[in-house]
Amino acid sequence: MKVIGLTGGIGSGKTTVAAMFTELGIPVYNSDEEAKKIMEASKTVKNGIIALFGKKAYQDNKLNKTLLSEQIFQDKVLLKKLNSIVHPAVRDHFLSWVENQDAPYVVQEAAIIFENGKAESYDAIILVISPQSTRLKRVMKRDLTSKKQIMMRMENQWPDEKKIPLSNFVIQNKEKPKTWKQVQKVHRAILENIV
Repeated sequence: MKVIGLTGGIGSGKTTVAAMFTELGIPVYNSDEEAKKIMEASKTVKNGIIALFGKKAYQDNKLNKTLLSEQIFQDKVLLKKLNSIVHPAVRDHFLSWVENQDAPYVVQEAAIIFENGKAESYDAIILVISPQSTRLKRVMKRDLTSKKQIMMRMENQWPDEKKIPLSNFVIQNKEKPKTWKQVQKVHRAILENIV
C-alpha cells in the first residue's frame, strides 16, 4: 500500500484537501489531531511533556495548549525537544493505523514533513499552497488569534518556494471547485502509478 504525504503551510487548506480524499474513499490520517490525542492519552508522552514544561503543561488532565504554543513558537530549541517526544509516538500510531486500512493508498496529513526531514518515508508528497494573505485570514478566523502569532508559526515552516520543487504534486487551494478538480487529478495519477 502506498503512503502519500499531504503537507502545506498553516492555513493553506490541508484539511479541506484531506476531506476531498476522504470523499474519494481514501483513508486519511490527520497527524495534528492524533498528536493532540496522544499528548493526552499516552503516559510516556505526558511524562516527557511535564519534564519539559512542568506540571502547568496540563490542567485537569487536559493539555494546556495556550501555555505550550506561547513557549514553543518563541523558542525553536524547545519546539525541537517537544517534537522529539511527540513525533515518534505519532509515527508508531500511524504505522499501526496503516496496517488496518484497506485501500490502494493512504494519506498522512502532516504540516512539517520537509522540516522534519521525513519526506523520504513517503511514496509521494502532495503540497497544498495558498496565497499568504488568504492563509492569514483563514487562521485568524479559525483560531481567533493575532496576525503576529500566526506569523511566528509561519516562520517555523519552510516557505512554499522551497517545498514546491521537492513535492510530487502541488494543489493550489483558492476556490473549492478548482481544488476538487486538482484532487481528482492527483488521485487518478496515484492510482495509475504515475508516482
